[in-house]
Amino acid sequence: MKFTDLELIVVLSEEGTMSKASERLFVSQPALSQRLHAIESEWNAKLFVRSRRGVMLTAEGERIKEFACSTLEKMAETRAELLAHASEIYGTLKLAVSSVNGQYWLPNVLKTFVDEYPHVRISLTTGWSSGVLEQIYRGECQAAIVRGTPNWSGGKLHLFSDPLQFVDSKITRLEELNLDDRPYVQFRSDSSYDQVIQNWWHSQNLRPPSRTIMVDQIETCKQMVTHGIGYAVLPSISLTEQDRVQRIPLKDHQGKAIVRDNWLLYDQKAKRLKQVHAFIELVKRGLFS
Repeated sequence: MKFTDLELIVVLSEEGTMSKASERLFVSQPALSQRLHAIESEWNAKLFVRSRRGVMLTAEGERIKEFACSTLEKMAETRAELLAHASEIYGTLKLAVSSVNGQYWLPNVLKTFVDEYPHVRISLTTGWSSGVLEQIYRGECQAAIVRGTPNWSGGKLHLFSDPLQFVDSKITRLEELNLDDRPYVQFRSDSSYDQVIQNWWHSQNLRPPSRTIMVDQIETCKQMVTHGIGYAVLPSISLTEQDRVQRIPLKDHQGKAIVRDNWLLYDQKAKRLKQVHAFIELVKRGLFS
């Protein structure tokens, strides 16, 4: 049933005559009668009966009028709420974020966003960058934050470059690795990150690690290095001044720092949503302020 049909039932019951109802609804009486007949056919019930004084609701008509009044009232309330919130930003922001960024970069950004836009709901998933890319490819998120060099044709914003660091509790020169039998401590990551480290390792003519300890989290990896169990390669974003480790920046054969670039990706259509546009602009403001 259309909004205008609900309105017709309420107005006709209030006015009590076809002539007054047609004037109020700005339609002719024949057109009003035709619409009423169509409504009664749709409900398969007689809603009004005619008399010398006008029209009266039947028992079925009373029930339909109650339904019409309730529906129109809810529509009016919803319209008022939308108008009241026209200047506010709300809705759901669907983010997919690489685990490294989710742990070290995102919290401060998200805290600012939540403070500025308290009516926005956050839907967040984290994982390896390869998995995050799959999510935005499939349209399962509105924006994604990944590391590396993503193949993405939509909106793209470079966030920062994150230098990689060789870290250990005592080694200060890479040459010392050839005399060290402790294990290489590696955190689980996507294949592109592992390949960058392997390429660097071979370019330095370093002896392959005799043992490897695989852990799930960067923080676990860092704790093992701090306690002298082994050495590791970690992103700079994960290191703080309080971490008591020796750091050697990874460099390529030209002496340039080896970095992992970090990107904000978003769908251009999703950017039309106020909450998505607000998040992108907040990130931009943080980058260029």
